[in-house]
Amino acid sequence: MQLIAYTSILHAPTSTLLIGQEHRATEAALADSGVPHVLLRNSWYIDNYTAQLPAYLQQGIVSAADAGRISGATRSDYAEAATAVLAEDGHAGAVYELGGPAFTMPQLAEVVSAATGRTVSYSDLPVQEYQEFLVRAGLPEAVAASLADGDRAVAEGELYVDTADLEKLLGRPATALHTAVEMAARDLGI
Repeated sequence: MQLIAYTSILHAPTSTLLIGQEHRATEAALADSGVPHVLLRNSWYIDNYTAQLPAYLQQGIVSAADAGRISGATRSDYAEAATAVLAEDGHAGAVYELGGPAFTMPQLAEVVSAATGRTVSYSDLPVQEYQEFLVRAGLPEAVAASLADGDRAVAEGELYVDTADLEKLLGRPATALHTAVEMAARDLGI
């Protein structure tokens, strides 16, 4: 049997994220198509944070996520879960809300500090100020708006999930934040 595994956004039907609209539309198109499919609704990728380690070490972590919890997981964990779904029968029609152990941006600053041996601060800004900060840093307005909107959603709890779907598909615990940060720091020679 052929099966489409679509990587969507966490809580797609209720997500207020700007990118949530596209995912809802795609999920609806899949449902209308009648093609066998499975929805893999991913939370944020830890890799998006670990890629920022050099910037974090220079200026600290700046965000508008407040103390919102992020059920982040590594790109490789999400890919492994998708592979499991495609390699095993019985997933057609399933919806998986996927995320790893939750963390906050202040906790990310603590983990980065511990992994690098350097103190990394966390600064929380209002969403509009964060968007303006990103534009001043050189990001295009649309990208800055999308990133700031993502942090707004984090602060409102939209990127948190309390399920074990990811670990069930992996057959093991998801990669912990501290492990991902330590690996990224080592890979960067930090």
